[in-house]
Amino acid sequence: MNYLILWFLIVLQRVVELFFARRNERWMKKRGAKVIDENLYTWMVRTHVVFLLAILFEAYTRHQFTAPLQESLILLFVLLQAGRVWCIFSLGRFWNTKIVVLPGSKQVKRGPYKWISHPNYIVVGLEFLFIPLLFHAYICACLFPILHLALMSIRIPMEEKTLKALTKD
Repeated sequence: MNYLILWFLIVLQRVVELFFARRNERWMKKRGAKVIDENLYTWMVRTHVVFLLAILFEAYTRHQFTAPLQESLILLFVLLQAGRVWCIFSLGRFWNTKIVVLPGSKQVKRGPYKWISHPNYIVVGLEFLFIPLLFHAYICACLFPILHLALMSIRIPMEEKTLKALTKD
């Protein structure tokens, strides 16, 4: 598969997810949901945009578009996308890219959320490592997982605190 096609498919997937998130946010807000900390969300969006552009830039400047795609990394990428979709569908209308919590709702405990609290962030962290490797963007593969961990060190405690305050178990 051509690198640019793969890159555009990844971007398209992210854009489609943002439409789902916006739809879910509107649905939840109609029912009294609250959005928590838009500032952190802005930084997360910026990180993802820079991530995608940096991969393209690094691969282009290092002339890596002609290097062969590695089947094992493609397989891992497909598995990560399956994990991402599983997380999104498990949360259903409650899935969002923002922290949006509907007071009085129960915390979702199905799919991967049955076993761990934030499986989507694990998937995203692994994507920040392995997607750049697909494109031979090794600087991105080193830098962006660290940025993701830094953001998650703020985001996850914020989500946990919000979920405890606004939902019933």
